[in-house]
Amino acid sequence: MQRRVSRIARVVPLGATSQVQKKQRVIGDEGWERTSPFLFLSEDWFRAPGGFEEHPHRGMQTVTFVLEGALEHRDHTGAHGVLRAGDVQWMTAGSGVLHSEMPHGGETAHTLQLWLNLPRAMKMMPARYQDQRLGDVPVRKLDGGEVRVYAGRSGAVSHPAGSDYPMSLLDIRLQANAKLAQELAGAERAFVYALEGEAHIGDHAVRAGDVAWFEPDTGDAMVIGAMTGFRALVFAGVPIVEPMVAYGPFVMSTREEIVQAFEDYQAGRLVT
Repeated sequence: MQRRVSRIARVVPLGATSQVQKKQRVIGDEGWERTSPFLFLSEDWFRAPGGFEEHPHRGMQTVTFVLEGALEHRDHTGAHGVLRAGDVQWMTAGSGVLHSEMPHGGETAHTLQLWLNLPRAMKMMPARYQDQRLGDVPVRKLDGGEVRVYAGRSGAVSHPAGSDYPMSLLDIRLQANAKLAQELAGAERAFVYALEGEAHIGDHAVRAGDVAWFEPDTGDAMVIGAMTGFRALVFAGVPIVEPMVAYGPFVMSTREEIVQAFEDYQAGRLVT
């Protein structure tokens, strides 16, 4: 059964900040109850001297997708690397991480960063990184397009999730008039972020900058019909039905745990 679009939102332009030349919020305005397990998705463009200097996280995960340019990252363990267009970094902050994300060289980095929640039982797990290179991403070939499977499944092509709380991440590219029926697990909530072009998703027309949402247990496939050349990212995961408190860079289950995270950070105890 085809899963129907539950709602369509629009990205929110936020302009420039002290860190980036341009920012827009893709998801994060509706309240986490409507988007769980996903919390925020930020799209950023930044070049030197901008970027995200060393900062902390606890209790959540980030999924960073480089759309253009190059992103240089470092963390408190001494890990260091450069991500280029099409690469993804899966980071579990867990009990605590200190890291930086800066533009590499003279390039402008254009990135998407998703904040993915962790269940309470996993929030204090050890921190870790996994860099996924474009050349290692399996591809499902279509008649008139392709699906790059960073995590999850599309047709016969699959790849395990890089996140500790499992999710799917697909990069869909269709030529005009091409169609795709993309399966969704029944318990998953999903959203499609349209990056380029126009398409019909179910019986809704979407264009670049739109976000189409699908609720769990309402059908087993989304149907996309491209009207022009069309590119979109699909994110899917099972909602986490637990209390959640987010403040600054920390995502915990109670206010008391947030206070503890700040105390640990200020006292130098956030990371070991």
